Amino acid sequence: MNNDESRRNAPVFPMSSAMKLTGLTARQIRHYEAAGLITPARSEGNHRLFSMNDFERLLTIRMLMEKGFTMKRIGEILGRDESHPAGEILNYKELNRTLPNRGDLSRFF
Repeated sequence: MNNDESRRNAPVFPMSSAMKLTGLTARQIRHYEAAGLITPARSEGNHRLFSMNDFERLLTIRMLMEKGFTMKRIGEILGRDESHPAGEILNYKELNRTLPNRGDLSRFF
């Protein structure tokens, strides 16, 4: 592992930093952890510690959630593409489809 990779994998950021840098709440991050989408390291005091790679993964999860993906589908995508950066995940055909907005759904009710 080169020096840059070891720095990106170093778990040094607390939950407060993860919240500020990703725009997610602590509850959302804990939910993603419980669902197995992310596994932050733990300190001796059992506090979550995040690496830069964890931040990238959280941002990818956030983007996929905003696109309307289910937690199960996000797990499948991230599980299959563990070694690929978030930019390559954007090439999925599913991401390029438009989601209906509320105005489009109103005709069904």
